[in-house]
Amino acid sequence: MATKLKSLSKNEDFKNLLNGHKISNKYVTIFFKILPDKNLSKLNISFVTKKKIGNAVFRNKIKRRLRNIMLDALKNINISCKYSYLFIAKKNVFHDDYKIIKNNILKDLRDLK
Repeated sequence: MATKLKSLSKNEDFKNLLNGHKISNKYVTIFFKILPDKNLSKLNISFVTKKKIGNAVFRNKIKRRLRNIMLDALKNINISCKYSYLFIAKKNVFHDDYKIIKNNILKDLRDLK
């Protein structure tokens, strides 16, 4: 699947997603919703880490991990591009093993269908 990841940029999009459906696990909270005026050829997705988690280096590593997991998920799972996604990371994403995190997130993404 040659889908391109596109970050959300508008404040209204974030607010709309927070009112949408939610799935949570030990590592992330995933909000998803169909947004109006969305390009269906690109997957709208954003990764958020709170300042409370740590410094900028710490937070950016968490976002890189999540982005890499989503790129792998696009190859393995048929993710619907009609939805927009918001991933809010938890502190466990940094400390736990990458394979365990990946398996938990992929399981949740399969359940979204």
